[in-house]
Amino acid sequence: MSGKLYVDPEIRKGYLDGCVAVIRRARAADGCLDFALTADPIEPGRINVYERWESDVHLQRFRCTGTGPDRLAEIRVAQVEKYRISSVEAP
Repeated sequence: MSGKLYVDPEIRKGYLDGCVAVIRRARAADGCLDFALTADPIEPGRINVYERWESDVHLQRFRCTGTGPDRLAEIRVAQVEKYRISSVEAP
């Protein structure tokens, strides 16, 4: 999954600080290949989202664990998509 979230620029740092425990739990979760929420360097309220999981089952297990405080009210816009990748190779 990848995409972007938008929060009010003045709360972005606090929002991301509040996500550190979730990021740690995700990266430690069975089947997590990568997980990142990062501040965009150009758009002040944008947060870039990147998740890579071994399978939908692993993703769903993680989503069902109660990953942290509900921060949905702070998100103004969310544009995150799940991608199906058939292969991966070196550049």
